[in-house]
Amino acid sequence: MSVDDQVLADAPPRRVESPPAAPAPVTTAPAAGDRGWILPMLVLVSGMFMSILDTTIVNVAVVDIQRDFGATTDQVQWIATAYTLSEGVVVPVSAWLGLRFGMKRVYTVALVLFAAGSVLCGLAWSLDSLVAFRVVQAIPGGVLPAITLTMVYALVPKDKLGQAMGMYGLGIIFAPALGPVVGGYLVEYVNWRLIFYINLPIGILGALAAVFVLPNFPTAKAGRFDWWGFAAIATALGTLLLALEEGSSWGWTSGRIVTLFAVSAISLALFVVIELEVDEPLLDVRVFLRWPYTNSLLLISILVAGLFAVVFYLPLFLQQAQGLGAFDAGLVLLPQALAMAVVMPIAGLLYDKIGPRWPAVVGLMITALGTYLLHDITIDTSRSTIVWLLVLRAVGLGLAMMPIMTGGVAAVPERLVAAASAYNNVVQRAAQAFGLAVLTAFMTGWQASLISGRGALVPAGTPATGAAAQQEMMHTYQQYSLAQTQVFVTALDQLMIVTAVLTGLGVVLALFLRSGKSDPNAPTVMAH
Repeated sequence: MSVDDQVLADAPPRRVESPPAAPAPVTTAPAAGDRGWILPMLVLVSGMFMSILDTTIVNVAVVDIQRDFGATTDQVQWIATAYTLSEGVVVPVSAWLGLRFGMKRVYTVALVLFAAGSVLCGLAWSLDSLVAFRVVQAIPGGVLPAITLTMVYALVPKDKLGQAMGMYGLGIIFAPALGPVVGGYLVEYVNWRLIFYINLPIGILGALAAVFVLPNFPTAKAGRFDWWGFAAIATALGTLLLALEEGSSWGWTSGRIVTLFAVSAISLALFVVIELEVDEPLLDVRVFLRWPYTNSLLLISILVAGLFAVVFYLPLFLQQAQGLGAFDAGLVLLPQALAMAVVMPIAGLLYDKIGPRWPAVVGLMITALGTYLLHDITIDTSRSTIVWLLVLRAVGLGLAMMPIMTGGVAAVPERLVAAASAYNNVVQRAAQAFGLAVLTAFMTGWQASLISGRGALVPAGTPATGAAAQQEMMHTYQQYSLAQTQVFVTALDQLMIVTAVLTGLGVVLALFLRSGKSDPNAPTVMAH
């Protein structure tokens, strides 16, 4: 009897007769996951944190960049628009890149390229060069979050996903809230170019840590690159994001915007047809047939739209209505970021024990309540009141976001995790742009309606000469400025009501999420 025959003869019958045991080595986590996944997770989160922080840290430097380069407001906005468009277009490619070159290699190279692009932005000599370098920076910046999410599901045991995603959420939600603080300090007390240079040491250290700490993830044949699918989704996302970014400036009913929306819709439909027909799709659209995943994307869209609306408009309120500087306005927003940092790990533990449904329901209810209470703020509202309302809202966001995202991606089969991660990041960016565009349109409409009734503040036929006339004109100007500020605050209050109602509707969707502890014996989700 051979050695192999002897082994089979000695083995227990149950082991011999159990075919499912054969693929076990393929579906287990990498070896590093057995030794400990926390340190690799910290490396992943630090790199992704840097790329997402850059989406909001630049906003506070717009005025200084505009002054240094002598640009108009419309021109300088392309710093953000170019980044958003490029980042959104490159995200769908991240899944294929991870398969083709290996996730660890793609992550490490993306970190280095992002740091290099950041340095180029800091060295920009004109607005045109800065916009061009922002495109260079956005390409690896779009790959990092998507590839990171796929690596998290490959690295972490299934029964620990909640804890891991609590750490991952620090980049998704904590980074955008921290951006105005860091950017405000650097712009106000140092130089705006430092908001880009600061990424260099972080990127280099992160890349070195990735080389020595991250495990080598299993790979599979990537297959032929789906050029037609990429062209279709890139056109759809590019035209959609451009229309959303420029809709308020060009006019929502203008020919250019309507054309962009039409091209986007046609390209998206073409993308679906292509992906269903080709043998090796860029991103498999069949992932949307799984309701838990699709439902999670709807909920993420609601949360992200509300998050960025507040992150965008609250600093404007603090600076324009209450007269704070960029750094002081950022400090008011800092406690909410700290609250999220505390709550997210707790939300992860709750997910592992009771599933995503009830953390999401309670979190959405708290978020809706905190957002609704913000509709009472006025010019005279104290900073402490605003801080506590933002903290209340942040507790809800931190409690809901990661269980929703984790439950969604965990519901898809392992072969679709890379596509699910990419779609997840695409939806976040589209929701951010769409939510901000729609809410801005509401704000603009409300302000126009409210200010139209105040035109009588400027008396007709006011004399142009004489001390009395000048004093009267100064008084009228002060009244009009105050009226404009009051109109902005009133419109902001109405915006908070709309955002609160939208968040409240999400509670209904959250009731359809899974309840109960996940099965720890289920195969670990991995991307091959």
